Amino acid sequence: MSVTTERAALDQLCINTIRTLSMDAVQKANSGHPGTPMALAPVAYLLYTRIMRHAPQHPDWPARDRFVLSAGHASMLLYSTLHLTGYGVSLDDIKSFRQLGSPAAGHPEYGHAPGIETTTGPLGQGISTAVGLALGERMLVDRFGEELIGHFTYVIASDGDIEEGIASEASSVGGHLGLGRLIAFYDDNHISIEGDTKLALSEDVGRRYEAYGWHVQNLHEDLDLDTMEQAVRAAQDEPDRPSLIIIRTHIAPGSPNKQDTHEAHGSPLGDEEIRLTKEAYGWPSEEPFFIPDEALSHFREAVERGNEQYDAWEQEFESSPHRAELERLLARRLPDGWDGDVPRKGPDAGMIATRKASNEVIQWAASKVPELVGGSADLAPSTLTLINGGGSVEKGDYGGRNLHFGIREHGMGAIVNGLQLQGFRSFGATFLIFNDYMKGAVRLAAVMRIPSIFVYTHDSIGLGEDGPTHQPIEQLAQLRATPNIDVVRPAGFNETALAWAHALRQTDRPTALALSRQGLPVWDPSGVPDDAIARGAYVLKDADGEPDLILMGTGSEVHQAHEALKILEGEGVKVRLVSMPCLDRFAEQDQEYIDSVLPPGVRARVSVEAASPLGWHRWVGPDGDVVAMESFGASAPAKALYEHFGFSGPAIADRARAVLERTRS
Repeated sequence: MSVTTERAALDQLCINTIRTLSMDAVQKANSGHPGTPMALAPVAYLLYTRIMRHAPQHPDWPARDRFVLSAGHASMLLYSTLHLTGYGVSLDDIKSFRQLGSPAAGHPEYGHAPGIETTTGPLGQGISTAVGLALGERMLVDRFGEELIGHFTYVIASDGDIEEGIASEASSVGGHLGLGRLIAFYDDNHISIEGDTKLALSEDVGRRYEAYGWHVQNLHEDLDLDTMEQAVRAAQDEPDRPSLIIIRTHIAPGSPNKQDTHEAHGSPLGDEEIRLTKEAYGWPSEEPFFIPDEALSHFREAVERGNEQYDAWEQEFESSPHRAELERLLARRLPDGWDGDVPRKGPDAGMIATRKASNEVIQWAASKVPELVGGSADLAPSTLTLINGGGSVEKGDYGGRNLHFGIREHGMGAIVNGLQLQGFRSFGATFLIFNDYMKGAVRLAAVMRIPSIFVYTHDSIGLGEDGPTHQPIEQLAQLRATPNIDVVRPAGFNETALAWAHALRQTDRPTALALSRQGLPVWDPSGVPDDAIARGAYVLKDADGEPDLILMGTGSEVHQAHEALKILEGEGVKVRLVSMPCLDRFAEQDQEYIDSVLPPGVRARVSVEAASPLGWHRWVGPDGDVVAMESFGASAPAKALYEHFGFSGPAIADRARAVLERTRS
């Protein structure tokens, strides 16, 4: 047997090892997607053994190539490959695929196992986050140099990824910015859950991506390893364009009865079909999870090769003048003393919208935290989120700090997540109403426990004349219903400054800032404690003695509640005013603190927020009242809207009197 023939036989044995591990794991779990991992095994094998620069024993090496399985339903492709190449995914982990506590979850989950670069599963998110990873690579290279950071980002995307709108948004950004280190395989297997993709997809995907500015190669059904490697090398030689390599695969290849069927997409093959498929492969054993020694030995060559690459990089790193700063950034450790002078203002500052306060605080934060970068969905003049003097990130010039996402909220959210995963502290900004367009990416930030920052302005009916289409009602409740995210709606300049400081301190959860368009008075800074956001709520104005009534609220409505307080105090009512900028954090406090802010003995409670009432009844109790929006808004000036919908001081005072009457009886 010639050397070439021996190599081809070993290649095929390794590819079939990925396939058999994948089908056995899905079968044992009686759940999952076997066909696509089987089809894409040659691509994963090629990337991990011939193409990618990676070190299984140093999975967090900053100069490693990234691999993103955007087709997250094919997760066994990734788990099998990670196990075989020596990452921390054991054979027992694979045997417990999709079981409670296993790192081999149904879809790849960031943080569950080394080698998983981002959570994928919701289609389109993976390739979109990869755009952020690739952009982050270019931006870090500008700061730290090619030797310390330079790497490629590889993606496998499915038909579903390509069909989702978020992928179109992010891919357009990637092409516009010329992200030549991004290389994606498009698995055109013609199969979806409902049947052949021709039921819903007939466009020329390659030409669409060419229109985005991508370099496109169509290999059709040629999955020969050398052919695919040549295609990758050609893509690597395109420094100014991301690349799409289209491959026509056959789902569940080698399966006598289920190849090219939608049944192989989302269901186990079955014991008999697995036996027949292994027979077709000439597989040496019917034992489930069997790994031939020669295949494992070949895969594990990645360990030594990776160690050599890492050691060479480490020598560069040890002598680099950037070492300390890069270590700090990758550890998500902020500069020493960065928050020693959080901005503060007093009442003499006049009326300041919290979006305007945020702009001032962003300049302070940017001067203290060099990795802070961000942008908006074509709304910077309205969201006021430009970093002054920060420069713009543009094609071929990645040294700026201001990103221009265009009118692409969902793509923006995923790219912000990708930048976070590269080590930046990144934010994306839009109007709160347009969280509807990016909720999927925000949710994934929370699932991954990464500290992305989402800045939402025009946070209520207070935005005024643009009317119901732009006035958020249910968005705050939607965000608060999402686990592991801090939703902060500050009531003035000082809370806004503390909110930004709080967001930057986070290491394991994203933050959503909801900011006003309209101007608000500035509270005396002595009444706003440093832990106002971290504790979630605090007593802003207290009664003289035990209060008869507690008024509570967030954002601009705290000021409306204060107007009601002044009216009621004039009538002899003892009123406590509580600002609750972050209900999520307040709910996490111990009962002693919660009771100190909202004493259980005070049954007369009224909450005020110009948004959905959902969630507020927990805090007002059975005897209290919730002043909220029970409908969509209207088109009118803000003052008129607050009067019309019952958020004026007198209207709130009326609601409070009714509560007092009820609770005194």
